[in-house]
Amino acid sequence: MQSNRKGYRGYVFSRSVDNHRVPQHIQNLVIRDYAARRKLHYLLSATEYAMPNCYLILEQVLDELATLEGVILYSMFMLPAAASERDRIYRCLLDAGGSLHSAVEGFVLADETDIERWENVLRTAHICRNLNYQEIERWLT
Repeated sequence: MQSNRKGYRGYVFSRSVDNHRVPQHIQNLVIRDYAARRKLHYLLSATEYAMPNCYLILEQVLDELATLEGVILYSMFMLPAAASERDRIYRCLLDAGGSLHSAVEGFVLADETDIERWENVLRTAHICRNLNYQEIERWLT
């Protein structure tokens, strides 16, 4: 039986990602290169609205999952700040049989065991967000 799934939808922001402004065409180049290196069929990217904390376009992409193999984010740091919202997104993808990729970090979320890895990175980054490297170095020595 042939699958109705077409490929991987890219997902880019028109706002800053982790306090860095990355032009959309650069985000798309990174996603396209990531997909090509992994031999994933890349579909055009969906672009999120510029309003802070808005994920309407991501929700539309999640609604498409029956026809997609998964989603390629420019960066995992594009996901919502709330862990409960991220978990809902992870579950939605996994329940649909899809996978979530982050092109910059090179991470893949394809099953339950991957969730912990993603969350460890995101939570650690959140904790360290307001620390400078001298403070971290002082803690470690």
